[in-house]
Amino acid sequence: MKIASFSLLRLPFTVSATRHRFFSAFIVAAGRHQNPNNVSRKLQQPNKNLLKARETINKHFSTLAPILSLEDKPQLSHDQAVGTVASAQANFMRVVVQHIPPETSGSFSKSSGEIGVELLCVVKAVLKKIKRRVLVGDKVLVGSIDWVDKRGAIENVFQRKTEILDPPVANVDHLLVLFSMDQPKIEPFSLTRFLVEAESTGIPLTLALNKSELVSQEEIKAWKSRLRSWAYEPIFCSVDSKRGLDTLQFIMREQTSVIVGPSGVGKSSLINALRGNKHILGAVKEQNSFDPILGSKWYEEQRVGEVSVRSGRGKHTTRHVSLLPLPDGGYLADTPGFNQPSLLKVTKNSLAHHFPEVQSRRQGSCAS
Repeated sequence: MKIASFSLLRLPFTVSATRHRFFSAFIVAAGRHQNPNNVSRKLQQPNKNLLKARETINKHFSTLAPILSLEDKPQLSHDQAVGTVASAQANFMRVVVQHIPPETSGSFSKSSGEIGVELLCVVKAVLKKIKRRVLVGDKVLVGSIDWVDKRGAIENVFQRKTEILDPPVANVDHLLVLFSMDQPKIEPFSLTRFLVEAESTGIPLTLALNKSELVSQEEIKAWKSRLRSWAYEPIFCSVDSKRGLDTLQFIMREQTSVIVGPSGVGKSSLINALRGNKHILGAVKEQNSFDPILGSKWYEEQRVGEVSVRSGRGKHTTRHVSLLPLPDGGYLADTPGFNQPSLLKVTKNSLAHHFPEVQSRRQGSCAS
């Protein structure tokens, strides 16, 4: 009788394979026990578009804090007021509101041209929960106001007319793109990027070239001709010689303007010259119906830095966005300087739309 032969060398492999099959079956069984419907884990992950839509709905239509339109005039209690965010730093915001005595209640009435009361505010947790961001320039509803210590909490945000991302400012009426003719010298590539960024916002803009006293008239004429070919009419200004300041003040009156440009071009110096701080302080002292908040940063001069000798570029002196009052009405937002804008809203398809000379040529060809 023949005895079946077998190889001992196959035994470990057979046992190992059996153990592997058993272990795999155990994992599958355990997975089925935890997921009895055998639904794919990929299908269980929430859709990104759905999450984005849900976040948008919560932000704009949340019942926790219904968004307010610009025409809304909410009924205010004695510890509430409507104001404008003047600056933001860390978890605190400076909000300027019209002074309402504690015993007064009713609708908020805005008196143009009057100096308001500055409150140090925090943002209520409910706005953070629904991810409703508060920006400098926002019109906000402030509650829980302590009129003695001038503190409060931002309870809601009104709808915005406009919004720019870089720097983050809301309700902007006008952009002032500022470069310098020298120290630091104007760079066409950097200027182009700033202009494209400004054009992408859709907000009216003015191009100003500072420190014009440092260059010759020939160079000014050359740049004027070059920028006209770009479809821009620049304003040549100088803080030292006061050239062009009256024109800029006239353009920015009764508007909220944002001044943008590289570091070192003289933004802070120009702001101090345009604001005429002595005139503002004098007007505040003469007004008795509102608290003057003397000593507040709202009335201080902006700190001025120097241009680096080694790199020829400006040094950063402005760290945060601040909304500052102008003597002829309106506000001017000072922003931190940066050498290259982000161009977040600019795409390949929209790039040509942000060059005025290209648009004018297209319109001319269509007209012909």
